[in-house]
Amino acid sequence: MRIARFSIDGNVAFGAVEGDKQDELVLDIIKGIPFADHELSGTKVPVSKVRLLPPVLPNKVVAFGRNYAEHARELGNEVPEAPFAFFKPSTSVIGPGDEIRYPSFTEELHHEAELAVVIGRMCREVPRERVKDVIFGYTCANDITARDVQRREKQWARAKGFDSSCPLGPWVETDIDLARAGDLTVQLTVNGEQRQLGRTSEMIHPIEDLIVNITEAMTLLPGDVILTGTPAGVGPLNVGDDVAVTIEGIGTLTNKVVKRG
Repeated sequence: MRIARFSIDGNVAFGAVEGDKQDELVLDIIKGIPFADHELSGTKVPVSKVRLLPPVLPNKVVAFGRNYAEHARELGNEVPEAPFAFFKPSTSVIGPGDEIRYPSFTEELHHEAELAVVIGRMCREVPRERVKDVIFGYTCANDITARDVQRREKQWARAKGFDSSCPLGPWVETDIDLARAGDLTVQLTVNGEQRQLGRTSEMIHPIEDLIVNITEAMTLLPGDVILTGTPAGVGPLNVGDDVAVTIEGIGTLTNKVVKRG
């Protein structure tokens, strides 16, 4: 099931996305919230009539860096032996169609297409064999990065945590199992030109390892998001660019880069 979060007439709701053609998609409005008991209402609205929002509002976004060897090497970094985590605040999250605002403090804004894992239940110290039980689904992410700031400041709080640096969407796909999630195509285009193309099977540390690693240290809550790393091909974004992340079996997340007002 594809579950979207949307706004219509000033109200926010979740809905199950139905249909295959983009201009014919409809939402069956969900009674309740997806992380608890819920059911489909049977009340349907065309996607074209609503504003799609970030599919979840995470308490925290845990991101893993340098999890694709070729990406680590393209930036001149060592491949980490253990998962390498950092955080993006909830205020960095935007949804499909929302604007990525080019920060005033950087001159080198980069895109990073990523598979995002959405957590479905409160969990801590998750054993590897139980990881599949805590995953709600998967969505597309773009780990927007101020690359010059990242190099200069060493720690990544400002470089990766600024407002609008974490586009998510367009919805959460719940019908992908853990095995399939480990071998999906991830690609990114800028103004229709392909920049990144890889597969999640190229991850150094698979999804199971990432969730085991972070839940050794902290509790994850329903709606929390895990960013799993980006394949090689990261590069610059400019004001006016349309950037699109497409992940096999999920969909396409598109955003436009604008000048910060």
